[in-house]
Amino acid sequence: MISKEAVINNQVGLHARPATFFIQRANEFKSSVWIEKEDRRVNAKSLLGVLSLGIVKGTTVNIVADGVDEKEAINTLSELIASDFSE
Repeated sequence: MISKEAVINNQVGLHARPATFFIQRANEFKSSVWIEKEDRRVNAKSLLGVLSLGIVKGTTVNIVADGVDEKEAINTLSELIASDFSE
């Protein structure tokens, strides 16, 4: 299991369209992937879970992955966040 912190810098935070991109990308991996905000952890492959965190611009989150492709999952999702969710 590995994890990495990331700061959400896009204008709308992790809501609606950016959340959909994030979830689609997380679902490409066999590993279990979670996103944490403060003391809450949700499945990063669940739209409802991710939206329930209410992540706004400037929020620091922790991405956690566990499985065969965990490093690739963490790197890909971190890059997506760093790119402000541009495809």
